[in-house]
Amino acid sequence: MKAPALLLLAAAFLTSTPLQAALRAGAAAVDITPTQFPMNMPGGFSANMAEGAHDPFHSRALVLDDGKTTLAMVVVDNLGAGPDVLLEAKTLAAAKTGMSVENMLISSTHTHSGPSLNTRSEAAAAYYKQFVEGVAASIIQAHAALKPAAVGAAAHPLPDEVFNRRWYLKEGAMPANPFGKFDRVKMNPGAGNAALERPAGPIDPDITVLSVQDTKRNALALFANYSLHYVGGAPKGRMSADYFGEFARLMPSRLRGGPDFVAMMSNGTSGDINNIPFTVTRPPREPFEQIRVVAQKAADTAWFAHRKIEKHQTDVTLGMAQRKVTLQYRRPGAQEVAEAKAVLAVKDKAAIEALPRLAQNYARSTLNAHERPEATLDVTVQAIRIGDFAVCGIPFEVFVEIGLELKKRSPFPQTMVIGLANGRHGYLPTPAHHKLGGYETWLGTNQVQEDASDILTANLLEMLAALK
Repeated sequence: MKAPALLLLAAAFLTSTPLQAALRAGAAAVDITPTQFPMNMPGGFSANMAEGAHDPFHSRALVLDDGKTTLAMVVVDNLGAGPDVLLEAKTLAAAKTGMSVENMLISSTHTHSGPSLNTRSEAAAAYYKQFVEGVAASIIQAHAALKPAAVGAAAHPLPDEVFNRRWYLKEGAMPANPFGKFDRVKMNPGAGNAALERPAGPIDPDITVLSVQDTKRNALALFANYSLHYVGGAPKGRMSADYFGEFARLMPSRLRGGPDFVAMMSNGTSGDINNIPFTVTRPPREPFEQIRVVAQKAADTAWFAHRKIEKHQTDVTLGMAQRKVTLQYRRPGAQEVAEAKAVLAVKDKAAIEALPRLAQNYARSTLNAHERPEATLDVTVQAIRIGDFAVCGIPFEVFVEIGLELKKRSPFPQTMVIGLANGRHGYLPTPAHHKLGGYETWLGTNQVQEDASDILTANLLEMLAALK
């Protein structure tokens, strides 16, 4: 009598305990290349008009579903879309898919040769609509393409193309900053500068990849991440998706992906990282050449990372957490306000030229910060779990130390940290870098309290622990 009873008990247990649903995934790329020109490219301090696009722009989306949680990870070729713009796209996608807007992460690549999202010109206003609808369409199409899938993740280093751009200089070599003061470090001091001493921070050499395959082991998607600012050097007057777009074009040949395969490269924690080897002089490059060089190396490195994946898993648990964190806006002191007003009062052309470089630009930034009616800024951070792999999304140009710390302290074996995710609120230096000064810490490029990075890091670690 015992054996039948045990069999009945086992049968009851199996019927009452649902098996974990198999993972499903879908990916899509939607062309969002501007069609109306001329249009301003907003990367920089002066007008930078484009007469056309050198290469295409896309919104690339990956949607994952484990039967309980559906989430989207999207990369858009743009300098940095604001949270309100991205919420419009998320809301459109949610209405068509039934997904929650809180379960969508949309990050910008930070290409500096991308189109403007303001509405101050006819071309920009038209592009705003095209951008919102295109981003939403990429999520909708990826959701519609959901099929049984498996995922795996790994990382491989590419240190050759990442350089910390903040440097200590020899005594007496530091120029005055726009406020007439002297920082301890300088951003982009110039390749081959004889005054160079040492970089003021590390790099993150890794390219991290999340690989998605179908049940026949065909490549469906590859979501990559590299802590490198844009490369630049596109043809003059032509828009470009920079190395992010070229990487996506190359990856199908690396992984033998089919016509529906989608690769995307997200921007990591690159707020103080760029592609300039300051201790050497690089030979001249033709337009777009250095973008091609970096993209090819990145695609090769992603292939090496992909080879490290021992097994793609179908039984992964998905999770996503979103949190709004309130930060204080920085406020200039009374002396800073008085100095800014004095700088803006200068009208004589010769006297203006005698001021420190960009003095009047940053004087305006100081007064704008002084006159800002809001005292606080709500920013959105996200944490994602994909089995034993984690993703953090931060809406700033994030310093590399922050990403390295999150990776080190994360409870997950592998963690990807994405900058410019769900918004763009300026640079996010660490408190230690605020003490050093430099471009990324100036009032105008940095908007929030000096310990903001510590606050956001603590929140993300709490969110990761809860997902684990």
